[in-house]
Amino acid sequence: MPDNVPAIPAALAGTAAALAGTAAALAGATPADVLEAWLHNRRLSPHTRAAYRRDLTGWLHWCAQHALDPRAATFLHVNAYARELEATLDPRTGKPLTPATVARKLSALSSWYTFLHRVGAVAVNPVSAADRPRLHRDHSATVGLSADEVDAVLHSARQCLGPTAARTRAAITLLADLGLRVGELTSLNCEDLTTERGHRSIRFTGKGGHHRRRALTPGCAAAVDDYLTQRAQIAGVRADSLTGPLLTTRTGRRLDRHAVFRLIRTLARSAGIPHWAHLSPHSLRHAFATAARDEGVPLEDVQDAMGHADPRTTRRYDRDRHNLDRDPAYVLWAARARRGG
Repeated sequence: MPDNVPAIPAALAGTAAALAGTAAALAGATPADVLEAWLHNRRLSPHTRAAYRRDLTGWLHWCAQHALDPRAATFLHVNAYARELEATLDPRTGKPLTPATVARKLSALSSWYTFLHRVGAVAVNPVSAADRPRLHRDHSATVGLSADEVDAVLHSARQCLGPTAARTRAAITLLADLGLRVGELTSLNCEDLTTERGHRSIRFTGKGGHHRRRALTPGCAAAVDDYLTQRAQIAGVRADSLTGPLLTTRTGRRLDRHAVFRLIRTLARSAGIPHWAHLSPHSLRHAFATAARDEGVPLEDVQDAMGHADPRTTRRYDRDRHNLDRDPAYVLWAARARRGG
């Protein structure tokens, strides 16, 4: 099912917290209420919670279409759902969902069923025996950017004019200089900006609900300060009195992830990057990791900066940056050229 499936409204009276305690309570709840109970039970960032809700809502809709109680699902049902996901077109690209996207959706589903199993609502996790997409550990579907291309995108941002130009520079610099996830960027608040031991820094909730902080580079701090100063002038207040979302729309609402996607592609297109239409916020995160390693930053420091719980995730970026640079085809071509072939 597409990511933009509408949420199923909860019909059961009472709070999700009241549901999370016993199998008896869950047995009388709707699947949507059980989902909300699980989300309430987890320590998650708002972005992660929203992503889980989208992924699980797709499964609940599929079950409803097949007159299936999700608590009675078997691995055969999960397999059928996975095959349907693999044939589903991503509305953003017009292409089938990637194996990584399907794997992510099934991972969310497995986490939900693990919760149901722990509270005795199901006898077994049906996802455990299901067929999941095989993901190559060195492969990343992210279209990356070279250091020169990142510089070109930043230059394009500096050339922007108009009422949103300062916001554009602040957003793109935070992504490029800190390698933030798009959800981390859009969830930032003005109150998250701080100074610690002489460092301008920012605090935020990362993946898995972990509280993190990162130092702001001088260029990043300047871009953010310039943007907030302009916002404060328009509002007729001091910059340090601003509260709420750090990056806002013209109407004061929080900037969303879709706007950030459009922003990056617009800047990349202006910068003359051929593959601009395939870029995403993660392209800048990918570039941050590979550039840091190219500059000799230790792997563990890059891991900390990226917020990776597993060092193998960081090493994937490290391997990925060498896959093309070290391709033996270049060596053979050079040898052939020397022979005059």
